[in-house]
Amino acid sequence: MRRIFVFMSAAVLGASVAVLIAVMSAGSAFATDIPKEGPYGLTSCFSGVSNLIAFSKTHWASTYEHTGTNLSNSPGGMFDKTSFRCVGMNTSFGGRNTDTSVCESIDKDGDKRLSYFSLASDGKITREQVAGTGKYEGMVSSGTTTPLGPFPVMKAGTFGNCVRQTGTYKLK
Repeated sequence: MRRIFVFMSAAVLGASVAVLIAVMSAGSAFATDIPKEGPYGLTSCFSGVSNLIAFSKTHWASTYEHTGTNLSNSPGGMFDKTSFRCVGMNTSFGGRNTDTSVCESIDKDGDKRLSYFSLASDGKITREQVAGTGKYEGMVSSGTTTPLGPFPVMKAGTFGNCVRQTGTYKLK
């Protein structure tokens, strides 16, 4: 009886490995390329450091740098599982606020995007693709960004946040 159990266990293990290999092969065979154009939606979370000039309650400026990751709202979608680094500057001059940043992102293949973010007069943050390498070369994209924070500060001079980004893209 023990010999039959060992044989059956080996047979079940062999069948399981065969099924796993078949599923993995089918997964790559069924994998589809990202469409050449369409909408995107993702959540970006990041943390970083800032440097503040606190001139007065109504006049201040800060520079910042942060790094983070993107997750597409639909797994495998545009910009899914990419990493990024941004530098930027915020100002407030008597209640007139500005916010601009430039971000470099990279995907698992090493292809990069350079994006420009700015605070529009309506209070929304807009996103524009500036340049790209590899599959992103010649890409055109734009969209808006909605902050999900702010989150508590763990250490003075640092920050963390997440944002939702939505928009459209068109690959070359």
